[in-house]
Amino acid sequence: MKIAIFVGSLRRDSVNKKLARNLELAVPDDVNVVYVDIQQPLFNADNEQEMPQSVQQMKAIVEEADGVLFVTPEYNRSMPGVLKNAIDWVSRPDNSFRDKPAGITGATYGSLGTLAAQISLFPVLHHLGMRVMTRPELYFNFAGDKLDSGGKVVDDYHEQLQGYMDAFIRHIHHCKH
Repeated sequence: MKIAIFVGSLRRDSVNKKLARNLELAVPDDVNVVYVDIQQPLFNADNEQEMPQSVQQMKAIVEEADGVLFVTPEYNRSMPGVLKNAIDWVSRPDNSFRDKPAGITGATYGSLGTLAAQISLFPVLHHLGMRVMTRPELYFNFAGDKLDSGGKVVDDYHEQLQGYMDAFIRHIHHCKH
């Protein structure tokens, strides 16, 4: 099984990258995780027919994946523009997301745990024909209290991340049948 991960942050020390790495640790050995490079040129329909090589690679990763996990911060009560741009590229001209199982989560140092970003991302993924897992939800709030200085999840939260990834893998299997 292969899971493509879109981390909606470009920051080097992103808390969402740290969350994604911890989620990756919660998958079984037979699951391959591939991170998608979302730093792409701005989408322009004039470039769809001769899309950049980096966009072609991004689309190929999604097409080869059994499921797609979105781990996103929240910017101005929505998903980051860089993430939306990557989604727009992957969905055009042929929608590589169609029928792919998807999961949405995100981390923040604040109290709401990227709730608004996840809510804004859901209808976009639904519109693209993705099969979005709705339960369990994972809002990784107060991340500073949940990650140690090396970016590893502290003991109290391993079980929460493990449960989320177990459910996501079941969701992928369920969508295949």
